[in-house]
Amino acid sequence: MNFFEHQDQARNNTRKLILLFGLSLLFIIVTVYLAAVVTLSSSFKGSKSRSSRYVAIDCPQSRTYSTDPGVRPNMNDPAERFRPRDPNSVSPSPTSLSSTRVPCTPVVKKAAFSWWDPSLFFTIGTGTIVLVGLGSLYKIQTLKAGGSVIAQEMGGRLLLSEMAHPEERQLLNVVEEMAIAAGIPVPAVYVMDGEQGINAFAAGFTPKDAVIGVTRGTLEQLSRDELQGVIGHEFSHILNGDMRLNIRLIGVLHGLLLIYITGRIVIDWRSRDEKGNAMLAFGIALMVVGSLGLLCGRLIKSAISRQREFLADASAVQFTRNPAGIAGALAKIASHHDSSFVRTPTAESNSHMFFGSALRFGFFEDLFATHPPLAQRIRRLDASKRQYAGQTPRFASSSLDGQESLTMGFASGGSASQPSHIQANPAQVIEQIGTVTPEHYAYAKALLGQLPESLQSGIREPQGAIAIVYGLLLDTQNPQVRTKQLEWLKQVEPADVIEKTLALSTDIDALDPRSRLPLVDLTVPILRQRDTDQHQRLFKCIQGLANADGRWSLSEFVLYAVLRHRLQPFNAKNTQTTEFTMIGQIWSDCLLLLSSLAQVGQTGADAIAYAFRSGVYRLPGAGQETVPDVPPTSNMKTLKHSLDRLNLATPKLKQAIVDACAHTVLLDNKVTVQEAELLWAIVILLDCPMPPFLTTGSKMLAKGL
Repeated sequence: MNFFEHQDQARNNTRKLILLFGLSLLFIIVTVYLAAVVTLSSSFKGSKSRSSRYVAIDCPQSRTYSTDPGVRPNMNDPAERFRPRDPNSVSPSPTSLSSTRVPCTPVVKKAAFSWWDPSLFFTIGTGTIVLVGLGSLYKIQTLKAGGSVIAQEMGGRLLLSEMAHPEERQLLNVVEEMAIAAGIPVPAVYVMDGEQGINAFAAGFTPKDAVIGVTRGTLEQLSRDELQGVIGHEFSHILNGDMRLNIRLIGVLHGLLLIYITGRIVIDWRSRDEKGNAMLAFGIALMVVGSLGLLCGRLIKSAISRQREFLADASAVQFTRNPAGIAGALAKIASHHDSSFVRTPTAESNSHMFFGSALRFGFFEDLFATHPPLAQRIRRLDASKRQYAGQTPRFASSSLDGQESLTMGFASGGSASQPSHIQANPAQVIEQIGTVTPEHYAYAKALLGQLPESLQSGIREPQGAIAIVYGLLLDTQNPQVRTKQLEWLKQVEPADVIEKTLALSTDIDALDPRSRLPLVDLTVPILRQRDTDQHQRLFKCIQGLANADGRWSLSEFVLYAVLRHRLQPFNAKNTQTTEFTMIGQIWSDCLLLLSSLAQVGQTGADAIAYAFRSGVYRLPGAGQETVPDVPPTSNMKTLKHSLDRLNLATPKLKQAIVDACAHTVLLDNKVTVQEAELLWAIVILLDCPMPPFLTTGSKMLAKGL
């Protein structure tokens, strides 16, 4: 499955979650109702005598009968019809006018006990739904801030580059490499210092708010290859849409735990009621039912999470072509029974998010465990070792400047000394969105390794990150424009920022053009720590630098649009919004987008029109829509507006849009620097992670895509 199919599957799993939650809630309501009925029945039996369970049917304590023998008993009266006669009694005299009071034997019937009480069931059902619903809504509301909330709840400490120890610096490097290779912003990294076991997690709604968390034991006990395998596993959860499902699981299942908590409250209140034993029994029943709710939650997590763990293991191998890395981490967990357990109190709620099993399950592990058995995971990875034997990618340490950009002999059987490159096609672009290839991972590792020390230091402190952004915007072709930019910058920024910008600009100007957008992404983690007002100030400065020559260049627009998208305040509500399900609703936006790509990559009216039409007719339903003879004109503002609308389309529509863009760009199987930047920016603004384009010599070719 590709990235878009994984997104649809994640949506289907969300519907599965809702169904399972509904069934669990119904089960809990029925169980609480039965517990209440049994409790009330026991209370009723204990407070009433045996005789009180019988009632008299139409029988007074005594009746008055006439002693006149001519007056016969009323046979229509049951009490008289069935009253036994005394054989020794004397028949009353016919002439007697007196009367006598004769007692009667009451006719009794046992009161019926009913297990069905609609009003009681409605009361309990409503109360349970409200209790569970409020608990879930409260938790969902607290999680809207994104993955950082979960990391902090589990005792995670935000890892800052300037304060990192050597093993922490290694972790940051691995995360940065994987993020660049995947084409996503570098996630924030948290370390759980109090956890000595080997475990890790990824949390968030989207790659924009994703965080990576690792335990202290992971840093201290794993080698770099093993750490790389674990991080690759977590990146699979980020790219495949698992994080959103996992965070919804946390919010929804939290409500089930409140029944257990309510039972504890009822037990505490039992002494305030005269029926203390009944309240105690009901409180214990709620605790038992709450435990059942907890088990239901574990079953739900088990049903949804296990297969996703197999997929994440396979993806980690695909990312690195190194099955031994992740297999080694799992083997170390398997060698010690408690080596992956997490002891934080919130581990129960978040157990499905971890790399390894975070809880003890005892004899019921096969039923309730959120992860597949370790032996089974290792066995599958051993099969991968045989599949990828001898295919570990190699790359030249000085590969970014020369003709040999990457050594990818394993891709087509070529050798390291004679690399064999593959021309891309649009189908490969779709396949590689949301994934990582070893080529891209090797490229990212080489890029980070070859960044000048000044830039490596700059991306790890606020002033340096801002200076890098400004340095990327300084004009390298026109000295007059560059002078105007610096003069304007001196009016809005302090002298130390200007000095830092000038110091870094020399190294920035010497960078390969492909390094520009990855370098922007590397500044995001430190810039994200600044507040909204500081972000707005940064964007105004970017606009001022871009407007210094009276117009926006394509590279300036791409940098501004990508950085603004990366730093946009996270809103969980926006991640769940889908407004457009039909191509006709966004047809004009698609035309404008494809027209922009065609005009960037082609010269001449005929070539532009041909590239434009080649993309348009890849859109679904193009035959039913109006296709203009001349591509529509656009500017940066209208393009950004159209991209904002297209981001509200369904994953299936986004796949069709990206496919059309790829056909427009790859008409000649080559990608220019400007085409690569614009296409990458478009995909980023559609929230589709896309690996960087790889090159050979001076031509930009879509390698590994």
